[in-house]
Amino acid sequence: MKKTYILDTNILLHDPGAIFHFEDNNVVIPLKVIEEIDKFKRDQSELGRNAREVSRALDRIREQGNLSRGVPLPGGGVLRIGFPGSSTHILDHAKTADDQILKLSVELNEHEEEKPIIVVSKDINLRLKADALGLSAEDYETDQVNVDELFQGHTEWVITPGQMEIFRTQGQLGVEDTTFSANQYVMIIDEGDVTHTILTRYDKALNCVVPLVPVPDEIKNIQPRNREQHYAMDALLNDDIKLVTVIGKAGTGKTLLAVAAALHKTIDQKSFRKMLICRPTIPMGKDIGFLPGTLEEKLTPWMQPIYDAMDLISNGKRTSRFGKDNMEENDKVGIEPLTYIRGRSIPNQFIVVDEAQNLSPLEAKTVLTRVGPGTKIVLTGDIYQIDNPYVDSMSNGLTAIVEKFRSEAIAAHIVLNRGVRSEVADLAANLL
Repeated sequence: MKKTYILDTNILLHDPGAIFHFEDNNVVIPLKVIEEIDKFKRDQSELGRNAREVSRALDRIREQGNLSRGVPLPGGGVLRIGFPGSSTHILDHAKTADDQILKLSVELNEHEEEKPIIVVSKDINLRLKADALGLSAEDYETDQVNVDELFQGHTEWVITPGQMEIFRTQGQLGVEDTTFSANQYVMIIDEGDVTHTILTRYDKALNCVVPLVPVPDEIKNIQPRNREQHYAMDALLNDDIKLVTVIGKAGTGKTLLAVAAALHKTIDQKSFRKMLICRPTIPMGKDIGFLPGTLEEKLTPWMQPIYDAMDLISNGKRTSRFGKDNMEENDKVGIEPLTYIRGRSIPNQFIVVDEAQNLSPLEAKTVLTRVGPGTKIVLTGDIYQIDNPYVDSMSNGLTAIVEKFRSEAIAAHIVLNRGVRSEVADLAANLL
């Protein structure tokens, strides 16, 4: 049975290709949504690019038929633009865009033959209003990831004492009938003595678990404090792993570990020409408006967490080899907003994208496609602290990358669960 889906503006701004993702069902775009899309088309942000892409897609479809009567979609459904009629209803004097979308939905629900009529929106309040009016309402779930089932990046494996001895003598242990993902971290446990454990990583090419990369003396003041941090540091220091995602709540050390590894690989080992730090410039709470000064001065408030990490690594000495002043003077560290990354190719650099949970899946794709030869990229974030109103914990770019790259041999992922910043920070992250 075919259904009729009515799309809210935020669905098209989130995914410009959403109109093609409803299989053989019918899709209705309210005229008010077209008007709202038009308001974004001159915006230079990702929303503006999405709005322009939607407009171009609708224009191409318009050439195939009349959108007011309906144009067939590739999946078998029909797309049309709808607008409220003159029926008598409680929403007849609707002024807001949401109410006009609901008015159209109610009218279609009364007269449309193909039911149910389903309002699709990422706006919770609009879905609540639709439900109050007796309409079906859903979130857009095409690109969502179930966070309760999100890949953790590590597991445990109980083995025999003989297998444990093989690992100790040969430095690796073959795996049969494995369900491990590429570069999944495995704590092997001796079944004869469960207190005897070793932290390892599954190498997909060798089909073996192998030892972790040891933490170098140069960054010994940033020693991993728990099992997950050891896993994260291995992924960050391993040159064969080109893409690393680290998810963790506030205070788990994700940014500090990423910056420490980037500085070591760039300054000490010279494996990369430069360290590039990027963050989405999305404020928490009310925006303070435009800032004066040069681009570097404007970025200082956004990049302060990175400076704090560098300050801790250098023991507060700004002129040390890991100090902020020395890094900038020798052009070994670059700090940039993601706003200007489109169109670039970035070779032989260690890129750290902090607060990546605020990226949409399309923005995450844009960032990853900038990676040039010899470059390693690390994305860190907390999927439960999202300031971007157009994504959530299930539909942001960071979780999308984790799921899409789970089986790739060049990628590794780890979730940090234990706070290490302070007792206060850890309790606040868990209780508030």
